[in-house]
Amino acid sequence: MVKSAPVDEETRTRARTRRAILDAAVEVLGDNPAAPLSHVAKAAGVARSTLQRYFAERADLIAALGEYADELANEATERARTTEGTGIEAFTRLVAEYFTLRKIIMLAFGSEDFIEAPPDEENCSSADLALFALVERGHEDGTIDPRITPLWAQQLLWSGLYAGWTYVTTAKVPAYEALTLCLHSLVKAVERRPARG
Repeated sequence: MVKSAPVDEETRTRARTRRAILDAAVEVLGDNPAAPLSHVAKAAGVARSTLQRYFAERADLIAALGEYADELANEATERARTTEGTGIEAFTRLVAEYFTLRKIIMLAFGSEDFIEAPPDEENCSSADLALFALVERGHEDGTIDPRITPLWAQQLLWSGLYAGWTYVTTAKVPAYEALTLCLHSLVKAVERRPARG
């Protein structure tokens, strides 16, 4: 009988510490992008030297936040259950899940980079492919306007999310209020409405 190898506790601990640092960076730098890394270390509950073992330079941490944003988008896509229900129901859940990623997306990609280079078909993640599939399903089940292509839905989604995220700060409203407006606008934009008789 072959014994299974024990799970490497050191690897799990390193993964937990790395994620704690990234989560702390999202909170600290999301509120103040110029905050010193010592504030990130404190929020993560680690020494500054520990943070530097994981991310030697600030640029390394910022680059890791880009990868972390993709990871969190994939997790949000799973929570949205994009393969369940009608296309428009799945789209609505996806918008709500993505809205919670405001700090990480704005921090990782910055407003200028986000507007100039939103996601496109050339650079598709599994989250992008899930969105494309749910739009096509919405075409088939009659809940998403067939004139809304998957790529156009993607552009609308990210533009609408950006508008909602910045509305929180510019209008000084609670996030739930911006989310409500974002959901209303995006769902209305893609939903297939019955023909007027």
